[in-house]
Amino acid sequence: MEDRLQMANGLIPQKIVSVHLQDSALKELKNQATNKPADVLQRSPVPAPEAEPDTGRMERAGDGASGNEPPQESDRGEGCVELCPLHLSSCHECLELENSTIESVKFASAENIPHLPYDPSGSLEGVADATCPEGEGRRVTITGKVPNILIYVGSDSQEALDRFQQVRSVLADCVDPDGYTLYLLSGDSARRDPWPESCLLLVLASREPVPKDLHQKFMAYLSQGGKVLGLSSSFTFAGFQVTNKDTLQETVQDLVFSKADQSQVKLSILSSGCVYEVGPGEQLSLGKLQGHLENEDKDRLIVQVPFGTRGGEAVLCQVHLELPPTSSIVQAEDFNLLKSSNVRRYEVLKEILTTLGLSCDTRQIPALTPLHLLLAAEEIREPLMQWLGKQVGPGGVIKSSKLSLKFVASCKSKEEVTPAAVPVVTDTTAFSSEHFNLDIYRQNLQTKQLGKVILLAEVASTTMDLLDGLMFEMPQEMGLIAIAVRQTQGKGRGRNAWLSPVGCALSTLLVRVPLRSLLGRRIPFVQHLMSLAVVEAVRSIPGYQDINLRVKWPNDIYYGDLMKLGGVLVNSTLMGETFYILIGCGFNVTNSNPTICINDLVAAYNREHGAALEPLRPDCLIARTVTALEQLMDRFQDGGPHAVLPLYYKYWVHSAQQVRLGSAEGPKAWIVGLDDSGFLQVHQEDGRVVTVHPDGNSFDMLRNLIVPKSQ
Repeated sequence: MEDRLQMANGLIPQKIVSVHLQDSALKELKNQATNKPADVLQRSPVPAPEAEPDTGRMERAGDGASGNEPPQESDRGEGCVELCPLHLSSCHECLELENSTIESVKFASAENIPHLPYDPSGSLEGVADATCPEGEGRRVTITGKVPNILIYVGSDSQEALDRFQQVRSVLADCVDPDGYTLYLLSGDSARRDPWPESCLLLVLASREPVPKDLHQKFMAYLSQGGKVLGLSSSFTFAGFQVTNKDTLQETVQDLVFSKADQSQVKLSILSSGCVYEVGPGEQLSLGKLQGHLENEDKDRLIVQVPFGTRGGEAVLCQVHLELPPTSSIVQAEDFNLLKSSNVRRYEVLKEILTTLGLSCDTRQIPALTPLHLLLAAEEIREPLMQWLGKQVGPGGVIKSSKLSLKFVASCKSKEEVTPAAVPVVTDTTAFSSEHFNLDIYRQNLQTKQLGKVILLAEVASTTMDLLDGLMFEMPQEMGLIAIAVRQTQGKGRGRNAWLSPVGCALSTLLVRVPLRSLLGRRIPFVQHLMSLAVVEAVRSIPGYQDINLRVKWPNDIYYGDLMKLGGVLVNSTLMGETFYILIGCGFNVTNSNPTICINDLVAAYNREHGAALEPLRPDCLIARTVTALEQLMDRFQDGGPHAVLPLYYKYWVHSAQQVRLGSAEGPKAWIVGLDDSGFLQVHQEDGRVVTVHPDGNSFDMLRNLIVPKSQ
């Protein structure tokens, strides 16, 4: 769809350019943000606390400002806003609901959440220090984005991609799987994208020389306090040079590695064939991590090199810490030698990663568990079991394209659970869970249809797949919801991963929307309604109305405008005259680590106001969210967008916010609100309105930029 978009003023899609701001500049920006422009050309229908947006697709929508009602074909004129041509009324391809990204975010604990009142200026000054106390080793990205480990392997050849898989595999074995996601950083992405903002570690594993322009970007990342791990890469700096030694090429050598506490590890390791040497006349300041061969020259193969004044550092290695003894380049006679040192290889790698600020407190990914069929109302049990009896095939199985559900009275130990085949236990008399209380769910679910039939898993691969075989056949009054205590393969939009530790409220809800209804003609609003329902689920509880939980367009839940707490992923299928919509939702309730959570905000509020609000539970909030969503959908179907927008604007973070379109030098604009189709509207200085669609652009909250989103 992006190829067809036309942009105002000939704007060309670009990526955000990462710029580090000094403290003085940040203070100046704060002062400027506090003094808002006197003349905001167009404001939201209902003013609300301000902050900053996210994703969208830019398109010129016409000249002039929009009124309260969308113009019709017959009454458009000069100065009217054209309706966006990319919505249900005019584009068949847009019948498929746009997906939304869920990302994991900043790290903080209940003890360390900053005492920050909601600040319309949106300044982040001091937040990093407040949320990452010295000595606790907490992992924080200042933008609150997902903590990434990015791996650069150079070209896109098959050999390079195989190397990426090797590096990714060994790192995944070392670091906390709940704390990080590992991605390939291509050369193009390294040049275009604002990757330094969410990168906790840059791993350079390219065999070929790093291009000069990328070398400059990597050095800029280091200068901003970035961390770099070089694995048999030619990348170097600070007076070091890489020298070839053919006698060491792909041979097993004895390495002596010095740890941060000055203890040593001796191991057999595969050498790259290169060593680090100091240039003539260079005076180097090195870190404590060092590795040299036990040979006459004591060849230096691992060096720790601090860089700059902001804590940047690199650990550069010319040994293959990424390769297992089973690697194809290992000679058969060397296998036993390397295998005997394999534990020490991991010890060295974990020491390096820990020194570079990562957590290597690994926990084994739990095995998948059976589903339990639970009911929010006992009166639907008999009709449900009768319906199931007619639907199941031989062996009690319902198959779909993604998985098979096998309905059993009880689950015996021999029942295998895989992502493609899951037993469903129908006898709930013996059901118990430490993390899900059915009575609490029932007490908080006040719906006519939604969320009545529950498929609950202690551990699931992803809740988005669990309803696949049931969504089109089950009667509408038996509203389906899948809930997981933990996911092992949580999904975001595209290739994005969603970290799902215990403490997240994880669910996928089935809703049906008639095509010709008010909401059916404005399907993008579904993600807005779900995000709003999460916020309303918390802030409608007596005493919790001032918990600073907000909506960030189009599909995120935020702490103020500072940190992300969760998000929404929506998939829809149109069959006949009905949309069958799966709404995946994940938000952090009790998990302070690795992410900030709702109970952190509750604890911070209690400290600040001397209150005694109780911590909240995922089961309670899932039920309250489903209840709020059904109420919001009913209001929308009765009155259209204007029936829900006042509440949406009350909680969103974008009112009258000034932004720039395309780049830091792009046209100024002010956020107006949502149009009749649920797309973001911004008003430019020249009076034209730009409509931002939720799948093609990204809102950079730190710099107030709306730019094309990286796919």
